[in-house]
Amino acid sequence: AITLENQLVILATSATDAGRYYVQAVNEKNGENKTSPLVYLSIASSSDASNTVAPAIVITPRNSSVVAGSSEITLECVANARPVEKLSMTWKRNGIKITSGINSFGRRLTISNPTSADIGMYFCEAQLRDHAAEPARAKAFLSILEPPYFIVEPESRILAAVEKTVDILCQAMGVPTPTLTWYKDSVPVNKLQRPHYKVLLSGGLQIQGLQPDDSGIFQCFASNKAGEIQTYTYLDVTNITPTFTQPPVDTTVTEGMTAVLTCEVSGAPKPAIIWKKGNQILASGSVRISRFILLESGGLQITPVFLQDAGNYTCYAVNSEGALNALAMLTVWNRTFIVHPPEDSTVIKGTTAGLQCEATHDPRISIRYVWKKDSVIINPSSSSRLTVEKDGTLLISQTWSGDIGDYTCEVISLGGNDSRTARLEVIELPHAPQNLVASLNSSYSRSVLLSWVRPFDGNSPVLYYIVELSENNSPWKVHLSNVDPKMTGVTVSVLTPARTYQFRVCAVNQVGKGQYSAETSRLMLPEEPPSAPPKNIVASGRTNQSIMVQWQPPPESEHNGVLHGYILRYRLAGLPGEYQYKNITSAEINYCLVKELIIWTQYEIQVASYNGAGLGAFSRAVTEYTLQGVPTAPPQNVQAEAVNSTTVKFLWNPPPQQFINGINQGYKLLAWPVDAPESVTTVAIAPDFHGVHSGYITNLKKFTAYYTSVLCFTTPGNGPQSTPQLLCTHEDKPGAVGHLSFTEILDTSLKVSWQEPAEKNGIITGYQISWEVYNKNESRLARALANTTLEYKITGLSSLTTYTIEVAATTAKGTGLVTSSTISSGVPPELPGAPSNLVISNISPRSATLQFRPGYDGKTSVSKWTVEGQVGVIGEEEEWTHLYEVENEPDAQMLEIPELTPYTHYRFRMRQVNIVGQSPLSQPSRVIQTLQAPPDIAPGSVTVRTASETSLWIRWMPLPDTQYNGNPESVGYRIKFWRADLQSPALTKVISDRLERECTIEDLEEWAEYELQIQAFNAIGAGPWSVVVKGRTRESVPSAPPENVSAVAVSSTQILLTWAAVPEPEQNGLILGYKILFRAKDLESEASSQTVRGNHTQSFLLAGLRKYLLYEIQVLAFTRIGDGVPSSPAATERTKDDAPGPPVRLVFPEVRLTSVRIVWQPPEEPNGIILGYQIAYRLATSSPNKFTTVEVGSTVRQFTATDLIPESAYIFRTSAKTRQGWGEPLEATVITTEKRERPAPPMKLLTPQSEVSSRSLKLHWVPGSDGSSPIRYFTVQVKELPDGEWQTYSSSVSHESTLCVIERLNPFTSYKLRLKATNDIGDSDFSFETDAVTTLQDVPGEPPSSVTVTPHTTSSVLIQWQPPKAGSLNGLLLGYRIYYRELEYDSGPGPESKTIKNPSALRAELTQSTRLITQCRDLAALKKYKKYEVIMTAYNIIGESPTSVPVEVFVGEAAPAMAPQNIEVNAVTASQLEITWDPPPLDSQNGNIQGYKIYYWEMENQNNTEKVKVLFLPETAARLKNLTSHTKYTVCLSAFNAAGDGQRSGPTQGRTLQAAPSAPSFLAFSEIASTSLNVSWGEPAEANGILQGYRVIYEPLAPVQGVSKVVTVDIKGNWQRWLKVRDLAKGVTYLFRVQARTITYGPELQANITAGPAEGSPGSPRELLVAKSASGLTLQWTEGKAGGKPTTGYIIEARPSDEGLWDMFVKDIPRGATSYTVGLDMLKQGVSYEFRVVAVNEFGYGEPSTPSAAVSAQTETPFYEEWWFLLVMALSSVILLLLVVFALVLHGQSKKYKNCGTGKSISNVEESVTLDNGGFTALELNSRHLNVKSTFSKKNGTRSPPRPSPGGLHYSDEDICNKYNGTVLTESVALNEKPLEVSESDATDSDYEDELPKHSFVNHYMSDPTYYNSWKRQQKGVKPPTPYRYEECAARETEPYFQTVITTQSSGGVYTPTGQGAPGSRTAVTGFSSFV
Repeated sequence: AITLENQLVILATSATDAGRYYVQAVNEKNGENKTSPLVYLSIASSSDASNTVAPAIVITPRNSSVVAGSSEITLECVANARPVEKLSMTWKRNGIKITSGINSFGRRLTISNPTSADIGMYFCEAQLRDHAAEPARAKAFLSILEPPYFIVEPESRILAAVEKTVDILCQAMGVPTPTLTWYKDSVPVNKLQRPHYKVLLSGGLQIQGLQPDDSGIFQCFASNKAGEIQTYTYLDVTNITPTFTQPPVDTTVTEGMTAVLTCEVSGAPKPAIIWKKGNQILASGSVRISRFILLESGGLQITPVFLQDAGNYTCYAVNSEGALNALAMLTVWNRTFIVHPPEDSTVIKGTTAGLQCEATHDPRISIRYVWKKDSVIINPSSSSRLTVEKDGTLLISQTWSGDIGDYTCEVISLGGNDSRTARLEVIELPHAPQNLVASLNSSYSRSVLLSWVRPFDGNSPVLYYIVELSENNSPWKVHLSNVDPKMTGVTVSVLTPARTYQFRVCAVNQVGKGQYSAETSRLMLPEEPPSAPPKNIVASGRTNQSIMVQWQPPPESEHNGVLHGYILRYRLAGLPGEYQYKNITSAEINYCLVKELIIWTQYEIQVASYNGAGLGAFSRAVTEYTLQGVPTAPPQNVQAEAVNSTTVKFLWNPPPQQFINGINQGYKLLAWPVDAPESVTTVAIAPDFHGVHSGYITNLKKFTAYYTSVLCFTTPGNGPQSTPQLLCTHEDKPGAVGHLSFTEILDTSLKVSWQEPAEKNGIITGYQISWEVYNKNESRLARALANTTLEYKITGLSSLTTYTIEVAATTAKGTGLVTSSTISSGVPPELPGAPSNLVISNISPRSATLQFRPGYDGKTSVSKWTVEGQVGVIGEEEEWTHLYEVENEPDAQMLEIPELTPYTHYRFRMRQVNIVGQSPLSQPSRVIQTLQAPPDIAPGSVTVRTASETSLWIRWMPLPDTQYNGNPESVGYRIKFWRADLQSPALTKVISDRLERECTIEDLEEWAEYELQIQAFNAIGAGPWSVVVKGRTRESVPSAPPENVSAVAVSSTQILLTWAAVPEPEQNGLILGYKILFRAKDLESEASSQTVRGNHTQSFLLAGLRKYLLYEIQVLAFTRIGDGVPSSPAATERTKDDAPGPPVRLVFPEVRLTSVRIVWQPPEEPNGIILGYQIAYRLATSSPNKFTTVEVGSTVRQFTATDLIPESAYIFRTSAKTRQGWGEPLEATVITTEKRERPAPPMKLLTPQSEVSSRSLKLHWVPGSDGSSPIRYFTVQVKELPDGEWQTYSSSVSHESTLCVIERLNPFTSYKLRLKATNDIGDSDFSFETDAVTTLQDVPGEPPSSVTVTPHTTSSVLIQWQPPKAGSLNGLLLGYRIYYRELEYDSGPGPESKTIKNPSALRAELTQSTRLITQCRDLAALKKYKKYEVIMTAYNIIGESPTSVPVEVFVGEAAPAMAPQNIEVNAVTASQLEITWDPPPLDSQNGNIQGYKIYYWEMENQNNTEKVKVLFLPETAARLKNLTSHTKYTVCLSAFNAAGDGQRSGPTQGRTLQAAPSAPSFLAFSEIASTSLNVSWGEPAEANGILQGYRVIYEPLAPVQGVSKVVTVDIKGNWQRWLKVRDLAKGVTYLFRVQARTITYGPELQANITAGPAEGSPGSPRELLVAKSASGLTLQWTEGKAGGKPTTGYIIEARPSDEGLWDMFVKDIPRGATSYTVGLDMLKQGVSYEFRVVAVNEFGYGEPSTPSAAVSAQTETPFYEEWWFLLVMALSSVILLLLVVFALVLHGQSKKYKNCGTGKSISNVEESVTLDNGGFTALELNSRHLNVKSTFSKKNGTRSPPRPSPGGLHYSDEDICNKYNGTVLTESVALNEKPLEVSESDATDSDYEDELPKHSFVNHYMSDPTYYNSWKRQQKGVKPPTPYRYEECAARETEPYFQTVITTQSSGGVYTPTGQGAPGSRTAVTGFSSFV
C-alpha cells in the first residue's frame, strides 16, 4: 500500500517480498522524472503463512486540519494482519460508524466539502473477520481552518486634530485566530520608535497626542495557517476650526431621569465647551453647578431632571481657529409609574382572576402594558382566556392550576418604564376521599363505622369532612357536617333500625365542597319495635254505646320497621279492670269504632303500633264518655193536685240515678185536657238535687179535667212519662155572657136576650140581671134568674128614659163578669155614627195614641171600639186590616194602639159598635211612621254545612220585612263564629243584605270544628243571638309545599330530588304522596310530572332527562282531596354535560370536481357547551382509518375541502365537542361531480295497522332516486283530519332510515302523512299522501268537569256535570261512572245513628244515551242525615278517565223539586197585579215550605226591569205594587225551604190597567201671523195606555173686547199632533194647554204665545191692487216700511168676502217682487175674495196691508156650464139630497143667549170642537158678543154658509165671567154650539183632510184648498176641482219664513214641517226657545 506520504507499506510480508525497491518522481507537464536510490528489503525470518497475526495499526491517522471550503480531506489508517484478506477496516466519528467516503480497502476516509459539522475525533478500527482477536484501534482529530476575515475595518480616511487621540480600529476572525500586524507607510510600527503608538488588545492601533508627522498610510495585516488579508486607512492630522460632529438636538426626558444634551465638536486644537440656559452658564471647564455635569464629549448631563428644567439650552465651542454655538430644547415629561400595582391573590379554579396594574403617565405620551408570567411574556392574542384591559388589568378566565405563578406587569412608555410583580394562586375543590368503607358497629346496633383515605386538598387545606347518608334509597342528606380534617374515620350513630343505609363523604376546603366519594354498599340495620306511640289520639263519643278513636301513626323515624298494624286497648276510667284489646291489622287504618260500650260511661283508651320486631309503646291514655242516653225510668212517687182553677201542683222523686243515662237536664210537667189530648201544656223544671221535687203548671183552663204526668230528660231526649193521673181544676166565677141584645122596645118595657158564657168556669147556677136609670144608682133593680133562662122582659120603665142594663152569670163561686149596655125606653137603638177628628200622638216604636171624637151612639151605649189600619203601603187601593179593639168603654175618646210594628207606616180609621151593630168607618187619619227599634227575633232555621276545606256554609231564614223594626237599608245580619276546641276570641262577619239567606264563612282552619250564632241588626241596634250551631270544615289539600326541596344532578340524565315533609299544621289531611313537576327551563315545553306514592319516601331520582339542560323542579303533596301547593321558588338544577350528539342536517351545497363545501347545523342534543367541530373525510375506497381531519371553532358551521379527486366518492364525518370530549359523528357520502339534481320523492308509504297505537304509528317507505347526490335526511309531515294543516313532525330523519316512529299523536284521530327527501341540491317533492290512518282509542284524558251534587229529595241527590272536552275523550265515550260512599265523620243528627265500619264505594254506571240526554243523574235511596262523597269518571272501551275532584253532599235536606202550580195573574189597578197560586205537590216539597220568590219583569224589557219579591210566609197569594201602567208583565214563582230555592215556574203574563198619560213632551208654535198660527206638540213620554186623542185648550190672558173666550178642541186618534188656529186677535197673548187622553185625560202642558205682528217686523205693504184677466188675478203692491231687519219676502192672505177668516194663500214670494198672479183655476168659481199682502223679515210676519176690493173668481163659461143650466138638469136629483142635508143641519144646531148680570157688558162664549180621524183643524172664532149668526142665513143673496164642523170635531168656547177685573159675577151666560152632523161630501169642506201624510205648512198656497168649498156656492152638475194635498218634497223650495216657538220645558221631537228657519223668520217669543 502506498500511503498519502508516498510511503510503501508491505503488509503480511513473506519471503517473496524480499528485494530491492526504488521510487520514481515524474513531472507530468514536461515529462521529466527522477529515480531514487534502491532500497533493499530483507525478510528476517519466515513464518508460516497460515499463522494468524492479530491486527495492528501500521500507519496511524494523523491529526489534520483543512481549510473551510476545500473540496475534500483524506484520513489514512493502514493496518496489518494475517490473513490480510480477512482484515476489515471501519471508521467511526464520535462513536458513530461512518459508511460513506471509505476507499482503498477501508484504509482511507475521504470527507468531501468539509464543514464545521465534520469537526471531531475519528477512529479507525482493524479487525479480523471470523476471529476473536482484539481489534486494533487508532484515532486522529480533524479540525477545519478558516482564512482570516475582518469584522472591524478602519475608515478609508481619518481626519484628526492635533493633540487628539485616535483609535484606528481593526479586528479579524478566522480559525485559528489570526495574528494582526500594523504597518505605517509599509514599515512595521513595532520598528518605529514612537512610544505614543499603542496596539490595543482588540487589535486596533491607538495614537495619542497626535502630531502632524503622524499623518500617513496605516495597514493592518491578519494572517493564520489558512491565509492572510490586509486593510488600510489614511490618517490626516491637522488644525481645524470647531465644527459640530454631533450638534445638540431637541431632547425629551422623563422627570427624575438623567438628561444628556449632546454637543460633540471637532476642531484642533480641542475647542472649549460652555453650556448656557438663557444667560446663565450651567457648565464649562471652570463652572460647575449641582445637577449639571459637562461631559467629556462636550455634552451636558442633568441628573436628576426636574420639570422646571425644561427650556432652551445653548452649546458654545471655542478654539484658536474659531467659535460656534447651537441651540437645543429640553422637554421634561412626567414620569410614568404604577399607582395600583398587582397584588398577591388566590382565585378559585374556573373563575376569572384579575390582576390590576394601573399606571399614571404624562398625557402627552402613550403607554404600553406588558405582562409576564414567570419572566415569560404573555401574549393575550394567543389565548381567548387572557385579556388585558385598557387600564392594564390582566383578566384570566377559566383559571386552572397552570395559571399559578408570578406575574409581572411592565409599563413601557417614553415617560419611563415601571414594573411590579404579584403571585397568583389557583385553588380548587378538594378531590373525593378514596376507599370509603362502611361496616356495622358490633357494640351498638344503631351506628356504622366509616373509614376513608385522605384526598388531594385542592391547594387549600381541608377544613372539615361532610358525611351524608341515604336512608332507604331516599335522597342524600347531611348526617355529620363537621368532621375533623385530621380524621380518616368516624362512627355514624343515631340511625334508625330496619332501614338500609348508604354513605358518602366529601371534603370541604376554602373553595367549597368537593366531589363525593364513591357510595358505600348498602347496609341494613336490624329491625326493632316502634320506639314511639301513635300521636294525636282523639276519642269522641259517637253514640251512647260507641266511641270513635282516631290517631296518626308514630313519626316515620320511629317506626323502626314496617308497621303491621295497631293495638287499641280500653277500660273503664278510674277502675282497676282489665283492658279490652282490639287489633287493627292494617297500618293504613288509623281509626277504630269501639262498640258495645256502657251508656254514658267514661273510658280510658290507649293505642300502640307494632311491626315485625314487636309491639311499641302505648300512647298516653285519653278519656272519653259514651254519649248520653235518654232516661229509661220515669220519675217516682209522682203526685198531682189542683191548687186553684188554673194551677196544678206536682210532687215527685227523681228516677234512680243509674237509669238517667246522662246528665239530668231537668223535668217536664205535662198536662192535657181529657177531651183534647193533643193540646199538651208543658213546663220544664230545672233539676233540684235536694229532697222532693215540686213544680206548677199555671194558666190552665178553669174547671177542666186534665191528665197529668212527669218525665225526666237529658240532652238526647225525653225519658218515659210517669203514669198519667186524672184531676180537675177548681171551679171559678164564669165569664161574661155573650151577645147581649134588646128587642120589643116599648115605652115601659123591653126584652133582654143573651147567650151562655163562652167560659163557664163551673156549673152555671143562674143569671143576675139588673137595670137602673143612667147614672142613677139609687134606681137600681135586680133579678136573679134560673140557669135555663136566657131572656127576660123588663117592665115598669119610664118612657123615653135611658137605662143601663147589666147581665152576669153565676156559679157556686159567685157572679161572673158583667155585660152592660144602655138603652132608651121607647126608642129603638140604631146603628151608631162614625167617629171623627182622628188625631195621632205619642208615637213610639210599638204604639201610638189615637184621639177621636165619638160618633152618634145610636141611642145606646157603645159596646166596642174597633181600629183598622193600612200597614206599610198606604193608598186608596190598599187594604185595611184589623189592628185593635176595646170593649166596655162606652165613653172612651182616646185609645192606645199597642203591638204596632216599629218603623212602619200606618194610617188609621175606626168605627164604634153598639148593641145594634157597627157604625160606618171614620175618615182615615194622617199617615204616621212608628219609630225604629232593634229587631225582636233572631233569624230562624239556622243550619250549617261544610262548604269546603276552609269554609262553612251557614243558612238561615231571613227576617220578614215586618220584623225589620227599622230602615230596611240598615237591616243586616251579624254572624259570630269561633273554634270549638280553642279558647280563641270569636270572629264576626257582617252581611248587609237584608234578604240574604246564606253565607259562606271563609278563611277557616282546615278540618276544624266551629260554633256559630247569628243575629239581625238595624240602625238602632242588634236583636238577640240565635242558638249555637256547630260545623266542621272539610279535609283539604295541603296548604304549604314540602320543605327544603333540593335537587342535585347525579349524571347527565338524572337529578336526585330530596325534600322534607309538609309542616303538620299545613297538611290538612292525610298525605297520600307527592308529585314532582319538572320542565326544561330554556325550552317551551309543558311540565312533566312523577308521582311518589306514600308519605314515607321523601326523595326521588328523576331519570331519563335530557343532558345538560337546566330544569325547574317543584314538589307538591297531595291528599284525598287533591294536589297541594307546589314548592316555590322552583328548584333549578342542570344535568351534567356529556359528549354531544351528532350535528344535524349535513349537506353539501357546493360540490365541484376537486372541492366540496360542507354545511351542518349544531347537534339537536348538544349535551353541553359546544367547544368546536371536527370534520374528517377520506376517499370511500381508501383505508377506513385514513381520514384527513380538520378542527374548527364552535361558531363555524361550514367548511370547504379542496384538492379532492374528481368523480370520486368521499366519506365525510362531522362531530361536535364538549368538555366531555368528542361526540358521535354524523357520516355522509358525497361524489365530486357537477352532475347533480334534486332527489325523487320517497315511494310506497305504508302505515301498517298492526303498528298503530293510541298515540304513535310507524311510517314505512322506499327511498326514491338520490339525483346523483346522496340523500342527507328525510322530512316527515303529518296532517290531522279533517281540517288540520300540514305540520312538520321531524326534519332530521336519518338518510339511512326507511321507517320512522311518529309519536305525540292524539288518540282516536285520523291522520295523513307525507315525506320528502333532501340532498345537497335541495328538497324533493312531497311523496303521495298515505291513506288516512286512525290512531287507536285511549282512556279519556280528563274526568267530567263542573261536577255538582245537590240534594234532590230528602233521600236522593242530583248529580250534574259537564262532559270532558272533546279533545280529551280519546275515543268513543261510552258513558260515565259515579262512585259514592258514605263519610263516617261529621254525621249530623238524625233518626238513625248506624255507623258503617268499612264502607265500600258504590258505583252508578251511566250509558252514553244518558249522557246525551241530560248530563245529570239522580242517586236515590240514600241514608238521611248522612254525608256522602261523590266522584265521577268517564269511560270508553279502553278504560276510565282520572277521577274528578271529590264532592261532598249532605243528604236529608233538599230544595223543592217542583214549582208552584196553577199560577194566575190578575190586574187590580193600573199599578198593581194580584198573583195567586197553589203550593208545589206535597211529595215534591222536600220539607216545609218556608216561603216563595216571585220574579217579575216587564215583558219587553226583562234585563232592566226584573225584580224579585220574597215572601217569607207560606202564603199562596201576593200583590205586586208600584208597577208601570198598562204594561205586560211576566211572572215566575219558586218555592223555597231550608235547603234552598226550588225550580221556577213557567212564565205567566198579566197586564196592568190603563191610567192617565203624562203630559205631552213639548209644545211648539209656528207661522205666527196676526190672526193665525200653527201649534204642534209631542207624544207623551209615558202613554200609560192606548192614546185615544188630545185636548187643546186656548184662551186670551186678558179679555178681548170684554170677552174672555176659552176654546176646547178634542182631537181623536194619536197620529195628528198639530192644529191650525185662525181666529186670534192681533197682538193678544194666548195661553195654550194640551193634554193627552187614554181612559182619562192626563196633566196639561201649557205655553203662552202672542199673535203677530212681532216687534221689528216690516210695516204693511201699500197700494194693493187686484187686476183680473181671463186666466187669473194679478196682485200689485208697493213695499211698506222696513222693520228692524230688511224684508226677506212676502206672503198673500185671502178670505171669502162674506166674513170668512183670513188664511195664508201664497208663501215664499221673493223680496224684490211687487206683483203676483194667481190662476183662476186655483179659486172656487163664483166666490168673491179679498186679498192682503204681508211682508216678512227675520223678526217674523209684519202688519198686513189694507184688504183689497172683493174680486169674483167667476170665469166666462159656455152655456152648458152656466148655473141655471146645471140647476135645471140637476134639480130633480138634488132636491131630495138638499132636504136631507138641511134637516140634519137644523137638527144639530142650538143657540142660547144670556147676559152677564153685572153692569159691564161681558160675554161668555163657549165653543167646542172634536176632531176624529186626525184632520188638521182650522177654527174660526169671531168676537161676536151675544149672537151667533145662523150658518144658513143669506147676506145679499150671495153669502155662503160658514164651514160646518166635521163630525169628529168638538168645539167649545166660554167666557170667563165669574171674575173679571176683580168683580165677582153672580151669574154666567153660556153659549153652546153643538157639532153638526154632516154628510161625507160636506165634510170635505173643512180645514183638514182624512189623510194627510207628512202635512206641510210650506206650500205656496193655502194648506187646504178645499177650505174654500164652504165659501162659495157649488154649481150644480159641475165636478169640483181636485183638492190640493201638501206633501214634503225635497225638490221644492224650502220655506224661508218658517218659525217654531216651543216651551222651555219641551223635550224630544217636534212636529217639523219642511223648511227651516231662515233669515227673516220670526224670533222666538219671550219665554220660549226657538225650535230648529
